[in-house]
Amino acid sequence: MEFSSSFETLAIAFGVGYLLGSIPFGLLFTRAAGLGDVRRIGSGNIGATNVLRTGRKGIAAATLLFDAAKGAVAVLVVHHYFGQGPAILAGLGAFLGHVFPVWLKFKGGKGVATYLGVLLATVWQAAAVFAAVWLAVAAATRISSLAAMVATIAAPIAVYAWGSKEFAMVAALISVIILIKHRGNIRRLMAGEEPRIGAEA
Repeated sequence: MEFSSSFETLAIAFGVGYLLGSIPFGLLFTRAAGLGDVRRIGSGNIGATNVLRTGRKGIAAATLLFDAAKGAVAVLVVHHYFGQGPAILAGLGAFLGHVFPVWLKFKGGKGVATYLGVLLATVWQAAAVFAAVWLAVAAATRISSLAAMVATIAAPIAVYAWGSKEFAMVAALISVIILIKHRGNIRRLMAGEEPRIGAEA
């Protein structure tokens, strides 16, 4: 992987990723369905887990799919035009766009689905590990946030095993940000108060 591209190329790559990542599909889908502002319920974020709290599983599934797709599309489009190094920067931009969207005063989701999309388009084996770990932990504990955090920790290791050291470092940075975004969930887990899948309000 090469990051020797010009500053302009890298800026375009990051910008494309950020703009795609900042599309708030959860907010757009819930409003289109007449459910109001998803930021006013549950955790207040725009991701699929909070959308699920509306009781509309189909809309939550669509949010998950599109949030993952925007990460994958950012990587694939930039890779096609500029190569692998800029594509990874686009993936980082997409993740940051979802977590800190300029349109929503930089208050977005936690980025798990978008991270998965970036992994899928870059190192599919790492995406498979992420999904497998998430499913295993979710099945064992029925706690979505715990499954997401454990999968997030596993992802950079898988990237390092099947991908490149450079992308592993980017993946590690993304994982750290996701864990920070889950600090409220961590406090509830430690207090034994984290909702379980199927029992969330």
